[in-house]
Amino acid sequence: MAALTVLPGSTAAETDDLLFLTKPAAEWQKEVFPLGNGRLGGTIFGGVAEEQIQFNVDSLWTGDENLKGSYRDPGMGHYQNFGDLYIELNAKGAETNYRRELNLSTAVSRVSYEQDGTEFVRETFCSHPDQVIVSRLTASAKGKYSGRIRLDGGREEETAAADGRLSFSGTLDNGMDYEAQVLVAAEGGSLKPDGDGLVFSACDSLTITLAAGTSYIMDYAKGWKGEHPHALVTKQAEAASKQPWATLLERHVKDHQSLYKRVAIDLGTTDQALLALPIDGRLAAIKEGKADPDLEELLFQYGRYLLIGSSRPGTLPANLQGIWNHVNKAPWHSDYHSNINLQMNYWPAEQTNLAECHTPLFDMLTASLEPFRKGTKLAYGDDIRGFTIRTSHNPFGGMGWKWNIPASAWYARHYWEHYEFGRDRKFLETVAYPFMKEVCHYWEDHLKELPDGRLVAPDGWSPEHGPVEDGVAHDQQIIWDLFSNTIEAAQELGTDADYCKKLTAMRDKLAGPQIGKWGQLQEWMVDRDDPKDQHRHISHMYALHPGRQISPLTTPEFA
Repeated sequence: MAALTVLPGSTAAETDDLLFLTKPAAEWQKEVFPLGNGRLGGTIFGGVAEEQIQFNVDSLWTGDENLKGSYRDPGMGHYQNFGDLYIELNAKGAETNYRRELNLSTAVSRVSYEQDGTEFVRETFCSHPDQVIVSRLTASAKGKYSGRIRLDGGREEETAAADGRLSFSGTLDNGMDYEAQVLVAAEGGSLKPDGDGLVFSACDSLTITLAAGTSYIMDYAKGWKGEHPHALVTKQAEAASKQPWATLLERHVKDHQSLYKRVAIDLGTTDQALLALPIDGRLAAIKEGKADPDLEELLFQYGRYLLIGSSRPGTLPANLQGIWNHVNKAPWHSDYHSNINLQMNYWPAEQTNLAECHTPLFDMLTASLEPFRKGTKLAYGDDIRGFTIRTSHNPFGGMGWKWNIPASAWYARHYWEHYEFGRDRKFLETVAYPFMKEVCHYWEDHLKELPDGRLVAPDGWSPEHGPVEDGVAHDQQIIWDLFSNTIEAAQELGTDADYCKKLTAMRDKLAGPQIGKWGQLQEWMVDRDDPKDQHRHISHMYALHPGRQISPLTTPEFA
């Protein structure tokens, strides 16, 4: 029997959630271990001759307001790779007992191996309290570390090296300033500048601190641009580098576990022989039919780990790749996709006790309202109230590709769900309800009445499947959900009684779910569903999840 326990406060689980491999990462997308503090993220390769830490800052974006809606540069923009930190190591000889692990419970990456009788260990984490990535290299014998450190920007920036510090800065075409700094502290041996890098020789250990930032601020009225990040990045790097490694680690783990250890899950027990295998071996065993409930538990917690790492109060929300991206032209711009992807990032937020991690979504959407409104009026006319959103958007309120007309209504569900779990009346009154009501205004003006009196969303599209036409089930279900949630929100606040009556009447006139000729829930008003259709999307199931229009308890005829 499976058990999910939501724990009060930061109660710790008995064991760590650990995944490991016995080889360095060769491919970024499949094998690196991610670290993040919501704003700053890094991925660890774990090479022996050379360690690579690729890093990102959530706001390093090209692009702008993009009112015309093109999905091309420069308007839409791309989420950028900030850069890479390389640690070249001169030690010779073949390594043995190599192990690269990621501890989800502590959010610490660890690389260990033996070489010529010496054990080498690297531990890395991305601290939310101190806003830096910190990596410490130690060995079982003194004077074993010699090599070179370099810091490469993602756009061929020039790196400066001096007095244990590496740095680069730049300005994107949209005017966004950015900067990264690395401070290196060596115990024993020597450390000195060497061109655009730092050379270290015969050191006992190294502690490396990386800070990075941009001039982005989440404020449309200020053009999304604040102060140059130099002063803040310098302050973060220097403040952290003055702290002992143990203090930084303790602060980081305490902060991470205050979120991570709120939830425990028990799906059963995995055989000890299987537990001893690295992750790739356990996955291969599953393909052979072996049961591994502990790995399923790990996957559940890994999802929570990624949300903690890519979405914290005060940051941008998690994008298509969370916060991690190693190229400057990522697939789909590594943007915010409104047709399910961004929403799916946050499905676990409330249910798995990470409500704080949900707030960046509301912050960015609320900050983007004015460009959303402007884009909507350009497409649908000045008389239409409210707003909707294209399929893709960036952190400047710029939108791209096709209009996804129910997108803003789907986003509104997240505002309501956050209130349902937290019961924060101020949030409902000042943030959620105004957003929800404004989206309702769009649909009040946009719905189409059929000859039989039913209301339908015109020119809808069941995402990436079928024709563009009126009354698509996906759209109808989302609008029903929007009206229902907004009515309940108004009732919670004791306001807008007459408006609630209007919304109730409109909701009850919406064309609803239909059963087709082979017993299926119809995806369109026309009964054209093909039982042999293997399309991967099930958009017309919104009413079941995350919506609530269909339930085995209330609508057994549809469930």
